[in-house]
Amino acid sequence: ARQVLSLEEVMDIAKDAALIMLPLVIAIGQVLFKLTSRDVGAVNMASLMKLSVNGYFILALVLYGAATVAWVYVLRHFPLNKAYMFMGLTFVFVPLLSYLFLKEPVNIRYLAGAAFIILGIWLARAA
Repeated sequence: ARQVLSLEEVMDIAKDAALIMLPLVIAIGQVLFKLTSRDVGAVNMASLMKLSVNGYFILALVLYGAATVAWVYVLRHFPLNKAYMFMGLTFVFVPLLSYLFLKEPVNIRYLAGAAFIILGIWLARAA
């Protein structure tokens, strides 16, 4: 028979999921900032006004704000040195998302580097 998870187990899963979701949300924000950059010219008042109504920019700011709040939650439950290593996943997620949404190239060196980042996080977390 299947056992129902306790509230503590669910919270542990949520904390671990947050460690992975935060870098993903930040990576999505980076792609949105890149999309924003296509519409922004020189730094002047007209460009800033255009930026203030850019949907990609606004969504990126909202995601970064939410990620900041979630980061504070994560830090309440994990030591900084353990939690921060997961931010290395942004170096995995950003190129993948750039490939998928911006058609930027990904090569074998990237894949090898991403594998080493993931392995490093796994090894350090197990320590």
